[in-house]
Amino acid sequence: MKKVGLLSAIVLIIIFLLKLFHITDYLTLAVLNTNKLYLQHYVSEHQISALVVYFFSYVLATSLSLPGAMILTLAAGFLFGNIFGVILVSFASTIGATLAMLVSRFFLRDWVQSKFSPFMAKINEGIIRDGKFYLLSLRLLPVMPFFVINLLMGLTNISVKTFFVVSQLGMLAGTIVYVNAGTQLSKIKSLSDISSPKLILSFIVIALLPLLSRCVINAYQQKKVYKPWHKPQRFDRNMIVIGAGAAGLVTSYISAAVKAKVTLIEAKKMGGDCLNYGCVPSKALIKNAKIVNHTKKYHEFGITTQDISLNWKTVFTRILNIIQEVAPHDSVDRYEGMGVEVRHGYAKLIDPWTVEITGRSGEKSFLTAKSIVLATGAKPFVPTIPGIENINYLTSDSLWEYFANLDKAPQDIVVLGGGPIGCELSQALARLGVQVTLVEKSTQILIREDEEVSNLALQSLMDSGVNVLTQYEAIRFEKNQQFKKLFISSRDTEKEICFDEVIIALGREARLTGYGLENLGIDSNRKIVTNEYLETIYPNIYAAGDVVGSYQFTHTAAHQAWYAAVNALFGRIKKFKVDYSIIPWVTFLDPEIARVGLNEKEAKQKNIAYDVTRYDMKELDRAITESETSGFIKVLTKPGTDHILGVTIVSAHAGEQLSEFVLAMKHKLGLNKILGTIHPYPTWNEANKYLAGEWKRAHISPNILRILDKYHQWGIK
Repeated sequence: MKKVGLLSAIVLIIIFLLKLFHITDYLTLAVLNTNKLYLQHYVSEHQISALVVYFFSYVLATSLSLPGAMILTLAAGFLFGNIFGVILVSFASTIGATLAMLVSRFFLRDWVQSKFSPFMAKINEGIIRDGKFYLLSLRLLPVMPFFVINLLMGLTNISVKTFFVVSQLGMLAGTIVYVNAGTQLSKIKSLSDISSPKLILSFIVIALLPLLSRCVINAYQQKKVYKPWHKPQRFDRNMIVIGAGAAGLVTSYISAAVKAKVTLIEAKKMGGDCLNYGCVPSKALIKNAKIVNHTKKYHEFGITTQDISLNWKTVFTRILNIIQEVAPHDSVDRYEGMGVEVRHGYAKLIDPWTVEITGRSGEKSFLTAKSIVLATGAKPFVPTIPGIENINYLTSDSLWEYFANLDKAPQDIVVLGGGPIGCELSQALARLGVQVTLVEKSTQILIREDEEVSNLALQSLMDSGVNVLTQYEAIRFEKNQQFKKLFISSRDTEKEICFDEVIIALGREARLTGYGLENLGIDSNRKIVTNEYLETIYPNIYAAGDVVGSYQFTHTAAHQAWYAAVNALFGRIKKFKVDYSIIPWVTFLDPEIARVGLNEKEAKQKNIAYDVTRYDMKELDRAITESETSGFIKVLTKPGTDHILGVTIVSAHAGEQLSEFVLAMKHKLGLNKILGTIHPYPTWNEANKYLAGEWKRAHISPNILRILDKYHQWGIK
């Protein structure tokens, strides 16, 4: 703010000096014509000093963004001729523009970047990606004042070198035109003689050249990437989708809905990880665990029961049955009924348009499609730990059927990983009576959450009976006929843990092998690399879902699927960039942790200013009636406004409560709108309104309160 104030003072001083000495009065066409002979005589008598004075005057004028640059450019033409005039103006204008850009950067960039951080982050990404073409187009188009371009570019992160070189090239065409016009100064009566519609139109055509050039470059790059391949004359399908998880199913559904001919290929189970190994079975397990936990609190509600026993096998059989109950939603019959052809088999890309399908009995067939969407999903990440190959470790993919085949619960389970999956499984299994030890390498569990959220989750796990060990790293496994052990270390401390089963919950990695990606040169080191339209290096091959790696959530996969389907089918007409601005997620602990947008940790890391408003669930009537008062809502807002930057909810029904804030952020509705919305009583979502009320009370102007106080005092006299 000090820099902004200083800049304001400097601007006012410059304006005052311009007015005081009538400097701009001399930078007119009339003055130039009147003094033409005198100026030419001076230049002929004092060539070197005239060049130096002119050059530095031009640099000063452009660096201070003074009016009259066009007059100075015309003067270069009749004073120095075409060649020297163009050279002088070209370098002077570029140096002056660069100085103006640096002045803007020094005084304003930090303030603008901080105040408009999310917006400027996108601008900076665009500058890195397209900055040269964008700046060149602006320089070639004189409709946009050059001093405005200088100031705006100073607010971005464009490099000084790039700015200088592109400005030098971009302003050259205009410099040549105006310097040449200056050689014919006697014929120019007004600046409109130069800036005619015809000339402006020619500049617009020139300005389009970088964009046209980029189109040509893109076309060349596409031609180059497709060069090794022979494109079919006709295609069997409009689209082939590989993978029948959330992304693949939604892509196929959208494609069929708009009457495209689409084939969906899946090697294993329809529904992908979410149905078979993730969301559905884990939430069924969590429900079982909650019921068991509630039975321990029956006495608080005046209920007397006999001892309750738990049948381990029945618990996991129920979970498998629930998977089967949900499965018809993602079944072959349902999708074929919607117009999607479903094929079972292993898919492999042969070329950018051809897919080889290997059936379960080994038979091969081939399909061609104009567009292909890779939705191959992800799998549990298993680290290389000495001895791990000798134990029958479990993952979120394998534990369900394994546990369903056990007649009784394991006595001791170790869970590696303190992320959402590890925490959810640890709490649920502990509530089912298992001794669970959670091992996390980081300083806290749920490392992406605010520290207070992580601490609350830690307490919840400990209350459920989980032994949580943070800052410990697994170093080796040992096994013999009597026991299985895990050795862990923290700094210089080493300890051993005996266990019956170990669950690896250290995140998920993209499924990348076996699909022919390496043969096509598609970048797939840790994920499939795509652009903002979800295109790979081949514009007809797209990727969506966990294999892209941005946000490994089922709802994000479905979100990406819309973009993949629409861009693949209609990209020749219009393409859409994927919008990741509002991504919600929930960790299904008890209480749940739901979040959208920024939390305090991220806001501090990104140096984003914020106000924070908090409402504790212990104040909510519905929470009190259900004895579920643990948790809070925390909302970050733009300072001084009700604009929502992010929301974190820790509550018994946080996932459901979050949706109102997601809607508000998506459609740019502030807390005042939530406050003005009727919420039924008594419900959990009332907490959202009360939070908005807390914000309102904290942001009422003290002056208004004083006025209201005087008004009410007057009213009772």
